[in-house]
Amino acid sequence: MKPDRRTFLKNATAASALLAVGGMAQARPTYSYIKNLKKVSPNDKIRIATIGMGIQGNFDTQAALRSAPDAELVAVADLYDGRLQRVKETFGKEIITTRDYREILARPDIDAVLIVTPDHWHDHITKAALKAGKHVYCEKPMVHHIDEGLSVIDAWKKSGKTMQVGSQRISSAAYEEAKKMIAAGDIGEINYVESNNDRFGAIGAWNYSIPPDASPETCDWDRFLGDAPKVPFDAKRFFRWRNYRDYGTGVAGDLFVHLITGVHYVTGSMGPQRIFSSGELSYWKDGRDVPDVLVSILEYPKTDIHEKFQMVLRVNFANAGAIKNNTRIIGTEGQIEFDNQGIILTKKKLPEAPGYGNYDSYFTFPEETQKEFVKNYDAKYPPETRKAEPVKEVKFSKPDKEDEHANHFANFFENMRKGSQGTIEDPVFAFRAAAPVLACNESYFDQKTVYWDPVAMKRRK
Repeated sequence: MKPDRRTFLKNATAASALLAVGGMAQARPTYSYIKNLKKVSPNDKIRIATIGMGIQGNFDTQAALRSAPDAELVAVADLYDGRLQRVKETFGKEIITTRDYREILARPDIDAVLIVTPDHWHDHITKAALKAGKHVYCEKPMVHHIDEGLSVIDAWKKSGKTMQVGSQRISSAAYEEAKKMIAAGDIGEINYVESNNDRFGAIGAWNYSIPPDASPETCDWDRFLGDAPKVPFDAKRFFRWRNYRDYGTGVAGDLFVHLITGVHYVTGSMGPQRIFSSGELSYWKDGRDVPDVLVSILEYPKTDIHEKFQMVLRVNFANAGAIKNNTRIIGTEGQIEFDNQGIILTKKKLPEAPGYGNYDSYFTFPEETQKEFVKNYDAKYPPETRKAEPVKEVKFSKPDKEDEHANHFANFFENMRKGSQGTIEDPVFAFRAAAPVLACNESYFDQKTVYWDPVAMKRRK
């Protein structure tokens, strides 16, 4: 780091930094922002720490290190001792490990933190990290509850720090190409979007492996609970937290958020105005309190960018049939279909002339009326208006060895270096994706339609 910044930060004691970020179990202290708006020098190392080293925490950390040769892992926080041991086995014995994320935020030698915790900790640690002067990469969804979103946005704006949220697929070439196609009008006016993400398997349904040494001694259960209801230690809740509303956001927060993020990115939409969900717990009746089948309908209003359209999202963790997960954006002149290989643009434009005959009322007219009809039709529709343009199909395959996960981090680090708050998935964009999925849950559990203002990012009555 530059000498002036290093001198300033070293003068801040670990004790004062710990006080500044406070703990969930303690009364919230009064503090001021740690202003540190200087750019990261291109010649400096970007020193990162990961808070939450589960499955996604490992994947995010590896992607961050792949994305930038100057990125360096300094420290890790996790609440299971075995994962802290595994960090040293995987990333090096010199990595600093702790159960307490506040120790991470107190370190002046850390530039950015990766927040990859259960969802109910996202907003708390994000705001604490920003106030401690750290750049933040937070996994999706950005918040656990809708009413947490605006406070995170406010903290980000006041901090001056770079913040990226992790729905990595929008950093792929396929989504960039789809964005260009829609902007060019290749599918006409969008009227319908459908997307599904089905699975059939225990691990796919979040029944992750539980280590045999899991216990209150090896797991920091009280800190894990945070502001969630106090219950006795339960290894299933600790290691399979996605299955419980107290800590996770169900299939909507884990999977719908990717689908909505992608559609918002390529269409430029700010979000839906009406959300309704239906679902059930069909197969995985293992103590979880979130549905394994969920269907949501989201109504998007007309804007200056797009016409009104409908979106239907589905997740089925009990699909024993053929599974083909994809997303289709359908318009008046074609569709864009996403799959694991890239996208397929299909252009199909109707002829001006509507045609007549076959399953049509024309044959029910009296003979003289039919003749009169044909005469009028021929006068109105010359031959060139009666033939549709040939169907066109354009395939775009993702580049070989594309690493969208690393691309997402590259965008984050690039903006850190520039001192910019403008990332591909900043907190405003991320909340406009997170709020609708949280509304999907609200609709399901409360059995009601949720009304949303996508511009103001607030509920409507």
